[in-house]
Amino acid sequence: MHDDAAGGVTPGRAAAPAAGYAGVLEIESVDHEARGVARLDGKVVFVDGALPGERVVASPYRRREKFDNAQLVALRHASPARVAPRCAHFGVCGGCSLQHAEIRTQVAIKQRVLEDNLRHIGRVAPERMLRPIEGPAWGYRQRARLSVRHVPKKGGVLVGFHERRSSYVADMRECHVLPARIAALLMPLRDLVAGLSIRDRVPQVELAVGARVDVLVFRVLLPPSADDEALLRRFAETHGVQAWLQPAGPASARPFWPLDAPALDYELPGFGVRMPFHPTEFTQVNQAVNEVLVTRAVRLVDPQPGEHIADFFCGLGNFTLALARGARAVTGVEGSAGLVERARANAAANGLAARATFHAADLFAPDAAALAAWGRFDKALIDPPREGAVALVKALGAQGAAAPRRIVYVSCNPATLARDAGLLVGEFGYALKAAGAVNMFPHTSHVESIALFERD
Repeated sequence: MHDDAAGGVTPGRAAAPAAGYAGVLEIESVDHEARGVARLDGKVVFVDGALPGERVVASPYRRREKFDNAQLVALRHASPARVAPRCAHFGVCGGCSLQHAEIRTQVAIKQRVLEDNLRHIGRVAPERMLRPIEGPAWGYRQRARLSVRHVPKKGGVLVGFHERRSSYVADMRECHVLPARIAALLMPLRDLVAGLSIRDRVPQVELAVGARVDVLVFRVLLPPSADDEALLRRFAETHGVQAWLQPAGPASARPFWPLDAPALDYELPGFGVRMPFHPTEFTQVNQAVNEVLVTRAVRLVDPQPGEHIADFFCGLGNFTLALARGARAVTGVEGSAGLVERARANAAANGLAARATFHAADLFAPDAAALAAWGRFDKALIDPPREGAVALVKALGAQGAAAPRRIVYVSCNPATLARDAGLLVGEFGYALKAAGAVNMFPHTSHVESIALFERD
């Protein structure tokens, strides 16, 4: 089979590829960045847009001593899992990297990435693999940060994600991972910003979709004029969104129009919890998957009425409040004082203040005395950022017999999960009972996961 378009996969703004390799490359697997992996004369070649089992013609665009990066030029044999990308911008826009693979294959790739990281980095293997957590394949992205650039050479203002391997803003006219009503605003947003007197000083628009309102946060490096404000009000009213303005850091964002819009929040219906949040605060981008993830995490923790449970890196209480429905007490710990205040308010609003307490602390340099002061934890949930939780894992492990007997680890980086799993199993006597992938970001290479550790 020949397909010079290669599923729309192109190198974007990367340097022009060198002359193609002589011969055909056999794609053995896919790496953590969704690139096909081949070998040529003992050297690894990462081929953008190639899938396992394919035979491809490729051209290198970056050469290193031990590996090359290459673009797919033509298919000689296509995988049966290859599909036509839905989005016309796929291959240029950097928002997605896997639209050329059908969704079941994407999930299988992510599960394999998780297993490979656990085996090669952590030197561990789960006793059982959990069924991957999945959700809607399209229209799922309820949080997004869209870049804005005034580019006269391209006809005006661009609004969208960055191009692949580039700081340029993609010329996006559609986006299928955003909710359809939000994707429909891409072109009207261009026109809006183009009409502002400060169009060169609006670098981004941040999206936050709640249960009852859609919020667009306009980053403004200069105050909008009276005419600008009139345009923003008209846009918000016409398109049924609430506009916010952010003149400085994330905490400076404030509602602009309308001022009487419903509060921004999301629900965890299985736990009777409603979670208000600020549009620049961290929440999961995929609420449908988040609901399933919280349910699975709570089931794995298995909170009992007499237990004290820790929720480390608790954020605004996404897992904490669900855990508090079943436990005697839950202690949430988070590095951001602002999020801790939000979590306390959320606990109170949901009638859980008596069961859920919160502390601000640096979990990348945990204090043994503070850990002890919070009391002994029967079980713990850890949900760190991409850096993982190595210092916290060591601090908990150092508690010896007082350490939590069960730990559920929710990860957004399989490499740091694997590293921390190696410590929990190899140094602190835990067993890796189960692990599974979470497809929080369909059509991207991003791998989220969940793992269960126990010790006697």
